[in-house]
Amino acid sequence: MRRLAVPLAGLLLPAWMGGHELPPPSPETTRAARQLLATLRPATRERCVFGLEDPDRFTWGYLPGRRRGVPLKEMNEAERLAVRALLHATLSSRGEEKVQGVVELEGILRRMEGDFRDPDLYYFALFGTPSEERAWAWRFEGHHLSLNFASWMGGIVGATPMFFGAHPARVAEGPRTGWRLLGPEEDLARELLASLDPAQRARATLSARAPSDIVLGPGRKSVPDAAGLAYSEMSAGERQTLERLIGEYLGNLRPEAAAAQRARLEKAGLGGIRFAWAGGDRPGEGHYYRIQGPTFLIEYDNTQDGANHVHSVWRDLQDDFGGDVLRRHYAENH
Repeated sequence: MRRLAVPLAGLLLPAWMGGHELPPPSPETTRAARQLLATLRPATRERCVFGLEDPDRFTWGYLPGRRRGVPLKEMNEAERLAVRALLHATLSSRGEEKVQGVVELEGILRRMEGDFRDPDLYYFALFGTPSEERAWAWRFEGHHLSLNFASWMGGIVGATPMFFGAHPARVAEGPRTGWRLLGPEEDLARELLASLDPAQRARATLSARAPSDIVLGPGRKSVPDAAGLAYSEMSAGERQTLERLIGEYLGNLRPEAAAAQRARLEKAGLGGIRFAWAGGDRPGEGHYYRIQGPTFLIEYDNTQDGANHVHSVWRDLQDDFGGDVLRRHYAENH
């Protein structure tokens, strides 16, 4: 295993740094953040705005519990709408649907498990000052959701860790019976696995037993060694399915930001991307997969609660929290 790059505090820097290209400027995000700040009541703003160098910016999690910042339940309607507008300016429509779906599932869990589940306990925090010239960042996080963004010049230079969870993965009863919030993330992986011949499948299989959770979770810095079947060993159709699966994760961002992330993957080399599977291959059996390239790691785990509880995450091995740009700025300017 190798160590995940740890970002340094500082300011982000402009456009090209060692091949890191910013997406085309999209000032909607900055405008939405400024409007959000203007909407927040002074006491609320004081509790959710922190310095860009604050160490808490480099933490993340997906378990229930309190975070720094202000939860939706303590915001008024105008403040909630302003948070939603910022999400709208940063995410694609599919990404927005997933955020709303995670919150809706928390409401379903409340009916299933009790009032300790709270669909209003999702926290907003902002780091720095929204600007098109200087760096700033923000986070929206709660149970089964962690969104972490860093921005410079109106572009998204950091969009990870990005975590989505779903419990139940398939709703068993009520008005939403059969609903699968993260269904495509599972179905595309199964489609790829089913298309592999026996030799390919043997190379792709990590273990007959799936891990109980994602491997590169919060606080863990060691990146698992690349394993599994390489993109270069796949047929054209299999490669296309793998690209569609990766696209399901990148596609949570607005198109221009997603395109910039895809360009980074291609620059690093698609041939070295590997797909690995662990666990059963039939629905209802615990399963796990990992997609790993030189610059990124995607994990998906569905083993808990009778394999009806999904954890999925996209990590940037160089640029979590905008870290690569931060390090380069720190080295050149300090």
